[in-house]
Amino acid sequence: MKQTITEPAQYITFKLGDEFFAIDVVQVREVLEPSQITKVPCAPRYMRGLVNVRGKAIPVVDLRLKFDLSEIAESVHTRIIVMELEIEGELTIVGGIADSVHEVIEIEPDQISPPPTIATRWKTELIRGMGRRGEDFIIILDLQAVFSLSDFSAVEKNQEALAGVE
Repeated sequence: MKQTITEPAQYITFKLGDEFFAIDVVQVREVLEPSQITKVPCAPRYMRGLVNVRGKAIPVVDLRLKFDLSEIAESVHTRIIVMELEIEGELTIVGGIADSVHEVIEIEPDQISPPPTIATRWKTELIRGMGRRGEDFIIILDLQAVFSLSDFSAVEKNQEALAGVE
């Protein structure tokens, strides 16, 4: 059972295709322009590879592919959202490629409803709630549900690839 959002919180909003998504700003370290991504052998298709963030190799996930959307070319608006997550008890830093990043907004609990149980193209177990901003819906993601440790096992198995990232 998902925990209900009961406190106002700040969320960073981003787009994938025509949809607005949000994640709790507490989980965001920074937003970067795309940089050189080093491929990791045997990684899932959505795992784009590794980027160097201040001397540390950070795995990068293409959020479009993670959510089974079509792949598109990067644009001037493409950004990497560097997130800090606790996955199965481990602190994990991961970058997520978004089509564009928009703003930090505060959403009150009364502006958030549970995800719909039918007629949605998104897996409801990945959604904490549906925020409203004016006439727009914003899908608030549950990052703990979106990512699992198995997402990063290919990166861990190929530690030698980390040495070549600069």
